[in-house]
Amino acid sequence: MSADTPRRIVLLRHAKAEWSDSSDHERPLADRGRQDAPAAGRRLAGAGITPDLTLCSTATRTRETWKLFVTELAHRPKTVYEERLYEASLGDLIALLNETSDDVHDLLVVGHNPGVHALADALAGDADDDLLARMNRGGFPTATMAVIAFNGSWKSVEHGVGRLVAYLPPHE
Repeated sequence: MSADTPRRIVLLRHAKAEWSDSSDHERPLADRGRQDAPAAGRRLAGAGITPDLTLCSTATRTRETWKLFVTELAHRPKTVYEERLYEASLGDLIALLNETSDDVHDLLVVGHNPGVHALADALAGDADDDLLARMNRGGFPTATMAVIAFNGSWKSVEHGVGRLVAYLPPHE
């Protein structure tokens, strides 16, 4: 693969979770989350993006989001449940992206805030239209996606490398 290989990163914040007495890691989706997760999958499918690989946090709410989301895609990508995504810092997230094989063109990351929003903001050196302003004004609600395009190797992912090409909150 050459240095100008086009790639996309889809960042998905898990759908709405219940607040419960269980540990944070084990919180399940709320009813609204069970509705929003497949709707988000339909939005990504409608955008014509089919991930080659999904990295999904091991938390219950992210796994449940992914299981409902993926049913809406044309094909199921390889999925890696990655415990390092839970409570990951911005640096941790970039390090995970840097480990991705260059055989992957489109990568979906199912994770948590504040990391997912911080990663989208850090990677987007530029944006189509007013997407960056909308994302930063609206925050990163549950079941929201950001799509960042860049050229090059996964090892070259760093601050400002990409262009925010889509910001897809669930109720817009």
